[in-house]
Amino acid sequence: PMEQLTVRWHGHACFSLTCRDFTVVLDPYEDHYVPGFPPLRLTGDLVLCSHQHNDHNAAEIVTLRTGRPNPFRITKIPTFHDPEGGRLRGENTIHLLEVGKLRVAHFGDLGCPLSPAQKAELQGLDAAMVPVGGFYTIGPQEAKALLDDLRPKVFLPMHYRMGAVGLPADFLSLVENYVYYPTDTLSLDEGTKPQIAVLHCSV
Repeated sequence: PMEQLTVRWHGHACFSLTCRDFTVVLDPYEDHYVPGFPPLRLTGDLVLCSHQHNDHNAAEIVTLRTGRPNPFRITKIPTFHDPEGGRLRGENTIHLLEVGKLRVAHFGDLGCPLSPAQKAELQGLDAAMVPVGGFYTIGPQEAKALLDDLRPKVFLPMHYRMGAVGLPADFLSLVENYVYYPTDTLSLDEGTKPQIAVLHCSV
């Protein structure tokens, strides 16, 4: 059977991925830490944090369930939070999650170019959640280069605005078209059309 994955954006870099009733929460942020975003209270089965900064590592806001089998294969790809090998802001982990034939990656606070080996490992993604704001991460131009290099089927821009969430205009000015969702949720399966998907965060 074809796997189906629900991708939900909670704002900033926080997403939840649900498959077969198992939910992985990625990069939850601490209360009052990201201006314009309300406190999060989520429920899930697993929390993954790309790095230990307060706007990405608030595992305590997630109520963890136990006993559900994890359908995901998870690969951690070590990168850096800055272009100077981590000297400025430390390390960052890209999480690659695979279930059935679906491959999804959350890029955390990527702040450096990918190595050729990492680019090879991240080809053929069905979805990529990538920071595009340039505020302590790669910016619009680097995000566009990443999009061109990796060509994920669905590209989800994130981490692009401090405060009220508008469209990531600087990034979208570099691409030809995008799909705007009036909701915070996208359903992903093998039949999903290629797109740049801008989810609406209901803050």
